[in-house]
Amino acid sequence: MPTAFRNRLSKNARHFRRWAEHQRLSAYRVYDRDVPDFPYVVERYASRVHLVEYPRRAERREGGENEREAILQDVVEVLEVPPEDVFTKTHLPQPWGRAQYPRLATSGEDFVVEEQGLQFWVNLADRLDTGLFLDHRLTRARVRGEARGKRVLNLFSYTGAFTVYAAAGGAEGTTSVDLSNTYLEWTGRNLALNSLEGRRHVRVRADVLRWLADAATQKARWDVVVLDPPPFSTSNAMRGTFDVQRDHLRMLRHALTLLAPSGKLYFSTNYRRFALDERAAALGTFEELTPGILPPDVQRKDVLRCWEVRPGPTGVRERDGSTKPAPARRRPTHRPPE
Repeated sequence: MPTAFRNRLSKNARHFRRWAEHQRLSAYRVYDRDVPDFPYVVERYASRVHLVEYPRRAERREGGENEREAILQDVVEVLEVPPEDVFTKTHLPQPWGRAQYPRLATSGEDFVVEEQGLQFWVNLADRLDTGLFLDHRLTRARVRGEARGKRVLNLFSYTGAFTVYAAAGGAEGTTSVDLSNTYLEWTGRNLALNSLEGRRHVRVRADVLRWLADAATQKARWDVVVLDPPPFSTSNAMRGTFDVQRDHLRMLRHALTLLAPSGKLYFSTNYRRFALDERAAALGTFEELTPGILPPDVQRKDVLRCWEVRPGPTGVRERDGSTKPAPARRRPTHRPPE
Protein backbone atom coordinates (compact mmCIF):
# COMPACT_ATOMS: atom_id res chain seq x y z
CA MET A 1 0.00 0.00 0.00
CA PRO A 2 1.49 3.42 -0.91
CA THR A 3 2.97 5.40 1.95
CA ALA A 4 1.91 8.92 2.90
CA PHE A 5 5.25 10.07 1.51
CA ARG A 6 4.71 8.41 -1.85
CA ASN A 7 1.19 9.82 -2.13
CA ARG A 8 2.34 13.36 -1.42
CA LEU A 9 5.38 13.06 -3.67
CA SER A 10 3.18 11.85 -6.55
CA LYS A 11 0.70 14.68 -6.09
CA ASN A 12 3.43 17.33 -5.82
CA ALA A 13 5.34 15.93 -8.80
CA ARG A 14 2.32 16.27 -11.09
CA HIS A 15 1.54 19.78 -9.90
CA PHE A 16 5.04 21.23 -9.86
CA ARG A 17 6.08 19.67 -13.17
CA ARG A 18 3.42 21.69 -14.98
CA TRP A 19 4.10 24.78 -12.88
CA ALA A 20 7.88 24.60 -13.49
CA GLU A 21 7.41 24.32 -17.25
CA HIS A 22 5.28 27.46 -17.20
CA GLN A 23 7.89 29.28 -15.06
CA ARG A 24 10.80 28.11 -17.25
CA LEU A 25 12.46 26.23 -14.39
CA SER A 26 14.47 23.05 -14.57
CA ALA A 27 15.50 23.34 -10.88
CA TYR A 28 12.69 23.31 -8.34
CA ARG A 29 11.55 21.66 -5.12
CA VAL A 30 9.12 18.77 -5.34
CA TYR A 31 8.71 17.79 -1.69
CA ASP A 32 9.56 19.99 1.31
CA ARG A 33 9.13 17.94 4.49
CA ASP A 34 5.38 18.12 3.82
CA VAL A 35 4.55 15.06 5.99
CA PRO A 36 6.14 15.39 9.47
CA ASP A 37 6.91 11.68 9.69
CA PHE A 38 9.05 11.93 6.53
CA PRO A 39 11.55 14.80 7.03
CA TYR A 40 13.06 14.89 3.53
CA VAL A 41 13.55 17.51 0.85
CA VAL A 42 13.32 16.37 -2.77
CA GLU A 43 14.50 18.70 -5.51
CA ARG A 44 14.59 18.25 -9.24
CA TYR A 45 17.68 19.58 -11.06
CA ALA A 46 17.03 18.95 -14.75
CA SER A 47 17.16 15.15 -15.18
CA ARG A 48 18.65 14.55 -11.72
CA VAL A 49 17.30 14.59 -8.18
CA HIS A 50 18.68 15.99 -4.93
CA LEU A 51 17.35 14.05 -1.92
CA VAL A 52 18.24 15.38 1.54
CA GLU A 53 17.20 13.91 4.88
CA TYR A 54 16.68 16.24 7.86
CA PRO A 55 16.74 13.83 10.82
CA ARG A 56 14.69 14.72 13.85
CA ARG A 57 16.72 15.53 16.95
CA ALA A 58 15.86 12.31 18.73
CA GLU A 59 16.15 10.26 15.54
CA ARG A 60 17.95 6.93 15.22
CA ARG A 61 14.83 4.92 15.71
CA GLU A 62 14.75 1.26 14.75
CA GLY A 63 14.19 0.71 11.05
CA GLY A 64 15.59 4.08 9.96
CA GLU A 65 17.81 2.55 7.29
CA ASN A 66 14.92 0.56 5.87
CA GLU A 67 12.87 3.74 5.67
CA ARG A 68 15.61 5.51 3.73
CA GLU A 69 15.79 2.69 1.23
CA ALA A 70 12.00 2.81 0.79
CA ILE A 71 12.09 6.61 0.34
CA LEU A 72 14.81 6.29 -2.28
CA GLN A 73 12.82 3.65 -4.14
CA ASP A 74 9.71 5.88 -4.09
CA VAL A 75 11.71 8.80 -5.49
CA VAL A 76 13.17 6.65 -8.27
CA GLU A 77 9.77 5.27 -9.29
CA VAL A 78 7.60 8.38 -8.89
CA LEU A 79 10.04 10.81 -10.53
CA GLU A 80 11.16 8.23 -13.09
CA VAL A 81 14.89 8.68 -12.64
CA PRO A 82 17.60 5.99 -12.49
CA PRO A 83 19.05 5.42 -9.00
CA GLU A 84 22.47 6.72 -10.09
CA ASP A 85 20.89 10.11 -10.83
CA VAL A 86 19.55 10.53 -7.27
CA PHE A 87 22.07 12.28 -4.99
CA THR A 88 21.36 11.51 -1.34
CA LYS A 89 22.61 13.48 1.67
CA THR A 90 21.87 13.90 5.36
CA HIS A 91 21.60 17.41 6.79
CA LEU A 92 22.92 17.09 10.33
CA PRO A 93 22.83 20.03 12.78
CA GLN A 94 26.31 21.56 12.87
CA PRO A 95 27.85 22.66 16.17
CA TRP A 96 28.10 26.47 16.11
CA GLY A 97 31.54 27.35 14.85
CA ARG A 98 31.87 24.79 12.06
CA ALA A 99 31.79 25.52 8.36
CA GLN A 100 28.23 25.56 7.04
CA TYR A 101 28.87 23.75 3.77
CA PRO A 102 31.84 21.39 4.12
CA ARG A 103 33.13 19.72 0.99
CA LEU A 104 31.86 16.17 0.64
CA ALA A 105 33.65 15.00 -2.49
CA THR A 106 35.69 16.17 -5.44
CA SER A 107 34.37 13.93 -8.17
CA GLY A 108 30.94 15.47 -8.75
CA GLU A 109 30.00 16.63 -12.23
CA ASP A 110 28.98 20.23 -12.89
CA PHE A 111 25.93 20.57 -15.13
CA VAL A 112 23.55 23.34 -16.20
CA VAL A 113 20.01 24.13 -15.07
CA GLU A 114 17.63 26.84 -16.27
CA GLU A 115 15.85 29.40 -14.12
CA GLN A 116 13.52 32.02 -15.61
CA GLY A 117 15.46 32.34 -18.86
CA LEU A 118 18.91 32.20 -17.24
CA GLN A 119 21.35 29.32 -16.85
CA PHE A 120 23.47 28.24 -13.88
CA TRP A 121 26.13 25.66 -13.17
CA VAL A 122 25.23 23.32 -10.29
CA ASN A 123 26.86 20.33 -8.61
CA LEU A 124 24.83 17.84 -6.57
CA ALA A 125 27.68 15.69 -5.27
CA ASP A 126 30.51 17.77 -3.89
CA ARG A 127 28.77 19.78 -1.14
CA LEU A 128 25.57 19.83 0.86
CA ASP A 129 24.65 22.97 -1.09
CA THR A 130 24.25 22.73 -4.85
CA GLY A 131 25.36 26.15 -6.12
CA LEU A 132 21.85 27.59 -6.46
CA PHE A 133 19.59 28.44 -3.49
CA LEU A 134 16.05 27.78 -4.71
CA ASP A 135 14.38 29.72 -1.90
CA HIS A 136 15.76 33.06 -3.18
CA ARG A 137 14.37 32.69 -6.70
CA LEU A 138 11.78 35.48 -6.32
CA THR A 139 14.26 37.78 -4.59
CA ARG A 140 16.61 37.34 -7.54
CA ALA A 141 13.78 38.16 -9.95
CA ARG A 142 13.03 41.26 -7.90
CA VAL A 143 16.65 42.42 -8.23
CA ARG A 144 16.61 41.79 -11.99
CA GLY A 145 13.47 43.91 -12.32
CA GLU A 146 15.12 46.82 -10.51
CA ALA A 147 18.64 46.59 -11.95
CA ARG A 148 18.45 48.51 -15.25
CA GLY A 149 20.98 51.31 -15.22
CA LYS A 150 21.81 50.62 -11.56
CA ARG A 151 25.04 49.78 -9.76
CA VAL A 152 24.54 46.51 -7.87
CA LEU A 153 26.67 45.20 -4.99
CA ASN A 154 26.41 41.50 -4.08
CA LEU A 155 27.95 40.74 -0.67
CA PHE A 156 28.70 37.13 0.38
CA SER A 157 28.05 36.58 -3.30
CA TYR A 158 28.43 32.76 -3.28
CA THR A 159 28.14 31.51 -6.89
CA GLY A 160 26.82 34.84 -8.17
CA ALA A 161 23.17 34.06 -8.92
CA PHE A 162 22.10 37.55 -7.80
CA THR A 163 24.92 39.00 -9.91
CA VAL A 164 23.74 37.13 -13.01
CA TYR A 165 20.16 38.31 -12.50
CA ALA A 166 21.30 41.92 -12.03
CA ALA A 167 23.50 41.77 -15.14
CA ALA A 168 20.65 40.23 -17.15
CA GLY A 169 18.40 43.05 -15.93
CA GLY A 170 20.68 45.65 -17.50
CA ALA A 171 22.72 46.75 -14.48
CA GLU A 172 25.25 49.49 -15.21
CA GLY A 173 27.75 47.36 -13.32
CA THR A 174 28.01 44.75 -10.58
CA THR A 175 30.47 44.06 -7.78
CA SER A 176 30.54 40.59 -6.21
CA VAL A 177 32.42 40.15 -2.93
CA ASP A 178 33.21 36.75 -1.41
CA LEU A 179 36.10 35.18 0.48
CA SER A 180 36.10 32.00 -1.61
CA ASN A 181 38.11 31.82 -4.82
CA THR A 182 36.06 28.75 -5.75
CA TYR A 183 32.78 30.66 -5.56
CA LEU A 184 34.15 33.73 -7.33
CA GLU A 185 35.36 31.54 -10.18
CA TRP A 186 31.93 29.87 -10.21
CA THR A 187 30.37 33.35 -10.47
CA GLY A 188 32.55 34.04 -13.50
CA ARG A 189 31.45 30.79 -15.13
CA ASN A 190 27.78 31.62 -14.50
CA LEU A 191 28.20 35.06 -16.07
CA ALA A 192 29.99 33.54 -19.07
CA LEU A 193 27.31 30.87 -19.41
CA ASN A 194 24.78 33.68 -19.94
CA SER A 195 27.11 35.76 -22.17
CA LEU A 196 27.23 38.46 -19.48
CA GLU A 197 30.92 38.54 -18.64
CA GLY A 198 32.84 41.80 -19.01
CA ARG A 199 34.74 44.52 -17.21
CA ARG A 200 31.52 46.00 -15.82
CA HIS A 201 31.15 42.94 -13.60
CA VAL A 202 33.85 43.00 -10.93
CA ARG A 203 34.63 40.09 -8.60
CA VAL A 204 36.48 40.82 -5.34
CA ARG A 205 38.02 38.23 -3.03
CA ALA A 206 37.80 39.64 0.49
CA ASP A 207 36.54 39.13 4.02
CA VAL A 208 33.20 40.96 3.64
CA LEU A 209 33.24 42.57 7.09
CA ARG A 210 36.71 44.01 6.57
CA TRP A 211 35.88 45.02 2.99
CA LEU A 212 32.74 46.82 4.18
CA ALA A 213 34.65 48.79 6.79
CA ASP A 214 37.18 49.90 4.16
CA ALA A 215 34.58 50.63 1.48
CA ALA A 216 32.55 52.80 3.85
CA THR A 217 35.44 55.30 3.88
CA GLN A 218 35.58 55.47 0.06
CA LYS A 219 33.40 57.39 -2.40
CA ALA A 220 31.92 54.43 -4.31
CA ARG A 221 28.17 54.00 -3.88
CA TRP A 222 25.67 51.43 -5.15
CA ASP A 223 21.97 51.66 -5.97
CA VAL A 224 21.11 48.09 -4.94
CA VAL A 225 22.96 46.08 -2.29
CA VAL A 226 22.31 42.38 -1.68
CA LEU A 227 23.45 41.14 1.73
CA ASP A 228 22.83 37.42 2.23
CA PRO A 229 25.43 36.17 4.75
CA PRO A 230 25.81 32.63 6.07
CA PRO A 231 24.80 32.06 9.70
CA PHE A 232 28.42 31.41 10.63
CA SER A 233 31.73 31.50 8.79
CA THR A 234 35.35 30.90 9.61
CA SER A 235 38.46 30.72 7.45
CA ASN A 236 42.22 31.04 7.71
CA ALA A 237 41.85 34.12 5.49
CA MET A 238 39.53 35.80 8.00
CA ARG A 239 40.34 37.80 11.08
CA GLY A 240 38.31 35.93 13.69
CA THR A 241 34.89 34.49 12.85
CA PHE A 242 31.59 35.71 11.46
CA ASP A 243 28.35 35.21 13.38
CA VAL A 244 25.24 36.73 11.77
CA GLN A 245 23.43 37.27 15.07
CA ARG A 246 26.43 38.89 16.72
CA ASP A 247 27.68 40.87 13.72
CA HIS A 248 24.60 41.92 11.75
CA LEU A 249 24.17 45.38 13.30
CA ARG A 250 27.73 46.44 12.53
CA MET A 251 27.47 44.86 9.07
CA LEU A 252 24.19 46.65 8.26
CA ARG A 253 25.55 49.98 9.48
CA HIS A 254 28.50 49.77 7.10
CA ALA A 255 26.47 48.38 4.19
CA LEU A 256 23.89 51.15 4.39
CA THR A 257 26.60 53.80 4.11
CA LEU A 258 27.36 52.36 0.64
CA LEU A 259 23.85 53.08 -0.67
CA ALA A 260 23.12 55.91 -3.05
CA PRO A 261 20.48 58.31 -1.59
CA SER A 262 17.57 56.56 -3.34
CA GLY A 263 19.05 53.09 -3.09
CA LYS A 264 17.84 49.98 -1.31
CA LEU A 265 19.40 47.02 0.44
CA TYR A 266 18.11 43.45 0.61
CA PHE A 267 19.18 41.72 3.82
CA SER A 268 18.40 38.05 4.42
CA THR A 269 19.41 35.19 6.65
CA ASN A 270 18.53 31.51 6.93
CA TYR A 271 19.52 31.35 10.62
CA ARG A 272 16.31 30.05 12.22
CA ARG A 273 16.87 31.75 15.59
CA PHE A 274 17.79 35.12 14.15
CA ALA A 275 16.39 38.22 15.87
CA LEU A 276 16.85 41.65 14.30
CA ASP A 277 18.59 43.93 16.81
CA GLU A 278 16.13 46.65 17.86
CA ARG A 279 18.87 49.23 17.30
CA ALA A 280 18.80 48.41 13.57
CA ALA A 281 15.57 50.43 13.31
CA ALA A 282 17.63 53.60 13.80
CA LEU A 283 19.60 52.88 10.59
CA GLY A 284 16.74 53.13 8.09
CA THR A 285 13.32 51.72 7.19
CA PHE A 286 13.14 47.92 7.40
CA GLU A 287 10.26 46.17 5.62
CA GLU A 288 10.14 42.41 6.07
CA LEU A 289 9.30 40.61 2.82
CA THR A 290 8.98 37.06 4.16
CA PRO A 291 7.16 34.80 3.92
CA GLY A 292 5.62 36.38 0.81
CA ILE A 293 8.95 36.48 -1.03
CA LEU A 294 9.28 32.66 -0.93
CA PRO A 295 8.33 30.79 -4.14
CA PRO A 296 5.44 28.30 -4.15
CA ASP A 297 7.63 25.20 -4.31
CA VAL A 298 9.35 26.20 -1.03
CA GLN A 299 6.49 25.15 1.19
CA ARG A 300 8.18 25.65 4.57
CA LYS A 301 7.96 29.36 5.26
CA ASP A 302 10.56 29.46 8.05
CA VAL A 303 13.60 28.68 5.89
CA LEU A 304 14.75 32.30 5.67
CA ARG A 305 13.86 35.89 6.53
CA CYS A 306 14.37 38.81 4.16
CA TRP A 307 14.06 42.58 4.58
CA GLU A 308 14.07 45.48 2.14
CA VAL A 309 15.97 48.33 3.79
CA ARG A 310 15.99 51.95 2.71
CA PRO A 311 17.98 54.85 4.14
CA GLY A 312 16.18 57.88 5.50
CA PRO A 313 13.11 57.66 7.80
CA THR A 314 13.72 55.00 10.39
CA GLY A 315 11.70 52.15 11.81
CA VAL A 316 10.79 48.49 11.28
CA ARG A 317 7.64 47.73 9.30
CA GLU A 318 6.06 44.65 10.80
CA ARG A 319 4.52 41.83 8.78
CA ASP A 320 1.01 43.17 9.53
CA GLY A 321 1.90 46.51 7.88
CA SER A 322 2.34 48.49 11.08
CA THR A 323 5.58 50.41 11.67
CA LYS A 324 7.61 50.13 14.84
CA PRO A 325 9.60 53.35 15.28
CA ALA A 326 13.29 53.42 16.04
CA PRO A 327 13.90 53.17 19.81
CA ALA A 328 14.87 56.30 21.67
CA ARG A 329 18.59 56.68 22.17
CA ARG A 330 19.70 55.51 25.55
CA ARG A 331 22.93 54.76 27.24
CA PRO A 332 23.93 51.20 26.36
CA THR A 333 24.43 48.73 29.15
CA HIS A 334 27.15 46.98 27.18
CA ARG A 335 29.57 47.94 24.45
CA PRO A 336 27.74 48.12 21.09
CA PRO A 337 29.21 46.53 17.96
CA GLU A 338 31.89 48.58 16.24
